[in-house]
Formats: sequence, C-alpha cells, structure tokens
Amino acid sequence: MVLGAWPRIALLVLTPFLSAFPAQAQQIMVRPRITGISHVAYYVSDLPKALIFWHDLLGFDVPYSLKNADGGIQVAFVKINDREHIELVNAPPPNPPNRMSHLCFSVDNIEQMRAYLLSQGYEVPAIQGKTRTGDYAFTIKDPDGTRVEFVQTLPEGMEAKAAGKFEPSTRISEKIMHVGFIVGNTQKSLDFYGRVLGFQETWRGTPNPKELSWINMRVPDGTDYVEFMLYRGTPTDMGGKNHTSLIVPDAARAMATLESRPAFKEYSRPVKINIGINRKRQVNLFDPDGTRVELMEPVTIDGKPAVSSTAPPPPPAHD
Repeated sequence: MVLGAWPRIALLVLTPFLSAFPAQAQQIMVRPRITGISHVAYYVSDLPKALIFWHDLLGFDVPYSLKNADGGIQVAFVKINDREHIELVNAPPPNPPNRMSHLCFSVDNIEQMRAYLLSQGYEVPAIQGKTRTGDYAFTIKDPDGTRVEFVQTLPEGMEAKAAGKFEPSTRISEKIMHVGFIVGNTQKSLDFYGRVLGFQETWRGTPNPKELSWINMRVPDGTDYVEFMLYRGTPTDMGGKNHTSLIVPDAARAMATLESRPAFKEYSRPVKINIGINRKRQVNLFDPDGTRVELMEPVTIDGKPAVSSTAPPPPPAHD
C-alpha cells in the first residue's frame, strides 16, 4: 500500500508543473499554417528587358518597387494575384549561374513559425520590425543552401494595399502552380520540407527509368507545391532548372495570346506546346537571363493522374 501510494502522491505534487510545462512546449512545437507560395525572387542583369518580358509579353503589372540609395530600382514586384508575386532583383547574382535569389512561403503567424523552427534546432534570425514592404518576415537556408523566407502579410504592407488592383486582363496566368529548384541531397530535402515543414509528397517523375528526376511537395495548408529538380555532380543549366510554373487553363490559347502581342516579335527562342512526363500540356518560356517560366495546364491530357515513378533518386551531391 505504501509503495503503491508513492507514485500517486508524487504525481499530485508534480501535476501543477507538468500541466504548465507541456502548454509552453506545445506552443513552441506546433507549426503554424503554411498556406502557399508568397513569391520567388530572381536576379536580373537588365531590368528594363526583364520588365518587357514580364509586362509586355506575359501581361503582368508591376505595381511597386524598392529603391536603392541613389533612387534606382533595387527590386521590382510583378503581381500575379493578391497573394503571389515575382521579385526581380536588379543586381548580379552572388552565386552565378544560379539566378534564383530566394523562395518565400506565406504563414499565418510569423513568431510561431520562428519559435517552431528554433524548437527543431534551426538557427533563426530575430525579427527586427517590419520589412521594407511592410510585412513580418525572416529567412533561413534549406539543406542545399537555398534561401527560404517566411512572411506574414500585414494590412499596411505594400502587397495588401495593392489588393484588388493591378490585375489586368492581359495577365497570361492568375496563379502560381509551383516553383522548381535544384536539390542535390534528396533525403535531406525530404526531411526539411516534409518532416519539418509538413509538406506532402504528391508525385515523382523522370524520363529515365533508372534514376529519379523530380519530386513534387505540396504545402501543408494549401494547393501550391515545390518541385525538387534532382541532380548528380555539378548542376548545369540552372536557369532552366530553377523555374516558376504558372497555371493556364488552355496552353494552346495561351501560346496564341503570346504570339499576338508585339513583344513576341522580339522574343528569339522557339515556343511550342509540350506534354510533360506528368502528362500535362505546357509551354516553356525564358526571360532575358535564361530563367524558365513554365505555363502549365492544371490537369492531365485525359484527366487521369500521372503514375508516380519508383526510380531511385540520384546519389547525394553533398553531405
């Protein structure tokens, strides 16, 4: 009786401490909602030419920008919709030939996201007030060194103030489908985006049955996804691999629209409709620096899902 009673007494004594501590731990450990892709940023070598591509050819508006100290444009913002945009960074890339600056995801609670990543063992910078665009954000790096930003959009921010405006009928697309980027260590990326961030794998594909080429990972609280562009050795053609995919309901109609625009006469690359390994129609375009923009239909050619590949991923390009 005495031995059996001791655990119950100890439990009663410890209960106030146990009931308080898990609440704190739970608050730190719970990941906030990651609702979609906020934006992707690319370095451009000639901003006026890049704007001709995005505005004159693809039909998007550029509602606002950030300026350098000398008054020149540092970053131009291409609006896709009220929650998504492309950032054109008017500067040479620090790691050529990679022209992708960073990828950003929208979260509903930036402080909770920061606390969650800290609890997972990541070094996370402190949030020093609002960003220059008027939102809350911070940036970390994924296993391949890709800069990954998280943002909580605020009502007084530039994006929120542009809501309902700057959405012309000329837009070739109204939605980002996915962002693709080079991945050299498949398992570490699956662990980071899957286990830590909660992304769900939806499909694997390859033109080579002996080795996997792509893995699609959907955000946990939305429909957007990222596409791992797997490689072995030293990556080449980074502008073709790192890309943005925009949804178009009809690839043929989208191509005809592009061909009808005056800016298309200055576009020097061949344009054609392809059917990808995922069995969706797509049109590949390239900005003046060679960064790919993919116009893709949202469904397969017959409405049936593409079969996922069982090929093994390439060996890790790095530890």
